[in-house]
Amino acid sequence: MTASAVAKRRLRGVRLNLEVRRDISPWRQAAYLAGFIALGVCISGLILIWAGVPAGDLLDQFLVETISDGDNLRSVLFQGAPFILVGLSASVAFRARFWNLGLEGQMIWGGIGATFVSLHHIGPEALRLPLMIFAAAACAMLWVAIAGQLKLKLAVNEIISTLLMNYVALNFLYHLLYGPWRDASDGFPHSAKYADFERLPDIFGVSGALPLALVVTLLIWWLVGFTRFGFYMKFVQASDKVAGAVGIPVGRITLASVLLSGALAGIAGFIVASGQEGRLIQNFSDGYLFSGILIAFLSRNNPIVAAIVAMLVAMLFISGQSLQVFYQIPFAMVQLIQAIIVICVAASEFLIRHRIHIVR
Repeated sequence: MTASAVAKRRLRGVRLNLEVRRDISPWRQAAYLAGFIALGVCISGLILIWAGVPAGDLLDQFLVETISDGDNLRSVLFQGAPFILVGLSASVAFRARFWNLGLEGQMIWGGIGATFVSLHHIGPEALRLPLMIFAAAACAMLWVAIAGQLKLKLAVNEIISTLLMNYVALNFLYHLLYGPWRDASDGFPHSAKYADFERLPDIFGVSGALPLALVVTLLIWWLVGFTRFGFYMKFVQASDKVAGAVGIPVGRITLASVLLSGALAGIAGFIVASGQEGRLIQNFSDGYLFSGILIAFLSRNNPIVAAIVAMLVAMLFISGQSLQVFYQIPFAMVQLIQAIIVICVAASEFLIRHRIHIVR
């Protein structure tokens, strides 16, 4: 009998068995996660090299230039603020087993609410910024509440409802910018500029968006880690049926989490509109959905870790812009890298929860 025949006979008697892991140490979980993130980074690096980026320039573009250049560093710190908020938004919703894929639509409504306050000069100048933040959060909460009620009352899948509602919000934004809110000064489809007192100020050379995002991060960390509401969320995340059986108000906890998630996304929309653009523009929320999901996955829904991961994603975003300028890499390539990392993290989650071994 040949060696190949012997090998085939051995393989016929081999099968793979999939088992649920009963216990795995935190260090081993971290090792799985780090290993698959490294795999995603390697795959992404190979794709960039194939696209024309010299291998020796990858580290320089993604790390050295981003940190050493003052303008790039300030851009990372500013871009990290909305990423932190969308990451927290996704994390809060995921903790309540609500898969909120409507982050971009909620950001749009946050921008619309803030711009409404600006265009109609609501409130005194000293209170205009707080009113814009409140309006952004309130509009986004009302928008996401529709999907929350559809799930709780009619059992409509929130993945479908929130995702489709993004397109409704986007088309309503187009209606405003091409219609009643079009800037009369130049005729382009964007709103009129915000006044200086309606824009987030710089604090010690850094946009006020980052301190705002960090304060929100601490508040969410306290809420989910040290309050009864956060304790109930852990039960709902583990099993909503068991949580309901022991008397936890699952519906109210879920709805409150959904509203909080929407409010965070709305504030992120305000930050982009006020801090970066200074007006409401088209497609200002593009790309934040996948970034928010990526941040939530990598941080395992931990608010403090989410803030750290958001800054790393911001570095990726700014580095991607540099690659667009110097190597003509399309922005879709940056989104592809994010998608690859998300897939690798999902794969690590599968192996953390399951074990594959050979049975002969």
